[in-house]
Amino acid sequence: MKFLTFGDAHQDTAAFQAIVARAAKKDVEFLIVIGDISNFGRGLRENFKRLQSIGKKVFFIPGNHEESLGNLSELLKEFPNIVNFDRGEFQQGEYVFLGYGGGGFAMKDPEFRKIARRWYGHHQGQKLVLVTHGPPYGTKIDLLKERHVGNIDYRAFIERIKPHVVICGHLHETAGVLDKIGRTKLIHPGWEGMVVELK
Repeated sequence: MKFLTFGDAHQDTAAFQAIVARAAKKDVEFLIVIGDISNFGRGLRENFKRLQSIGKKVFFIPGNHEESLGNLSELLKEFPNIVNFDRGEFQQGEYVFLGYGGGGFAMKDPEFRKIARRWYGHHQGQKLVLVTHGPPYGTKIDLLKERHVGNIDYRAFIERIKPHVVICGHLHETAGVLDKIGRTKLIHPGWEGMVVELK
């Protein structure tokens, strides 16, 4: 299974052109978008059009630039290939993908803890991929000027349930960085994107 993941492109037309060209290749089965593909909603429809044009399923979670948009559900009705799985899940092959969008600045998140308890009860022992907009705490991905700014609750969930992969973003300064928590691989694909293969 191969998919392309990216985020934090905002209204960067060149970045979207490169993503669309790469995603159109035969080896990419679907896309995962980790949010912030607009500037506080500006440009979102245009970027959804670009993603829709690929002709493949696009699984999306909002970033902090999209989380407060009241018309997101209505807007997505125009784009049948794009699925918002924020605070939800979907399955591809043997893997269950868990999505939690928005935020990015809070180091603790009571809403995430509530959802995480449900996920832990339903998915313990399964092959999991956790997709969040913001990064977990205490990694190379959340390190800014020698200070960790990621989410402590995300990290606790990762340590407890041990997903196969975590995909996150939000911090432009760490775009493209990879790391691990235990055996869990951490990926910050950035606006250039990364192709991920799961076996």
